[in-house]
Amino acid sequence: MAKKIDEEALAEAYNRALALEKSGNVDAAVAAYGEVLALDPEDHGGVAVRLAALGRGDTPPKAPEAYVETLFDQHAEAFEDILVEQLGYCVPVMVRQRLQELKLGPFGKLLDLGCGTGLTGAALRDMADDITGLDLSENMVAIADEKEAYDTLYVAEVEDYLEDNDDGPFDIITATDVVPYLGGLEALFFGAAENLNPGGLFIFSAETRGEDELQGEPYRIYPFHRFVHSPAYIRERLQATGFEIVEMLDINVRMQEGEPSPGILVTARLA
Repeated sequence: MAKKIDEEALAEAYNRALALEKSGNVDAAVAAYGEVLALDPEDHGGVAVRLAALGRGDTPPKAPEAYVETLFDQHAEAFEDILVEQLGYCVPVMVRQRLQELKLGPFGKLLDLGCGTGLTGAALRDMADDITGLDLSENMVAIADEKEAYDTLYVAEVEDYLEDNDDGPFDIITATDVVPYLGGLEALFFGAAENLNPGGLFIFSAETRGEDELQGEPYRIYPFHRFVHSPAYIRERLQATGFEIVEMLDINVRMQEGEPSPGILVTARLA
């Protein structure tokens, strides 16, 4: 049985760690974050991500599942107002525009990974006969369900679903705002390839930085607690997994503290 978390002690340690980090006392913050992890090994607060962003911990292969689930469950109701209205996020509309510009579609079966509140499903509803969506956050999926843009919805982790899926294969897979919560992309790209029909499309967004800024690393967690990736790493991994790149378009993913967050919108075809 899972150990019961002392919520009061956890909240005290976490709030103390945040305050110490904000004050610039990094050593004390790191020690306090250690207390948080001891109380909550599943890491609902994303301590592994925060330590990596501070340069005081190894970069995890992806954001902890408990952290992602908690983060989006807590923000589900305000998600679209924050992301779309305040941060200028419009990647789902960009996906639609690029598919139309490239004269791709309509599609039979579409799989929307990390569907959130259903922004991508709603944007592409008239371009696919059948749309399946999934997200780790139950609260997000509940809101997506209200849009009636999906034929099937699951509460599931992306890589787990791709490994065990019995619904495919699909003609197109979308993943908008998923890659920034993953470090290594091998499992995602392999899973996408395994769940696509031959010639199927995989279209996704990523936040990026140049090789010089990343100092040769394929990806890194930035201070805003999301992963940024090297475009060269993404290109290499796609090609190694059997995809040919149709288009890799430079975009602004969202605003971050008043500044554009550079990224790419990638359209790839399974060979």
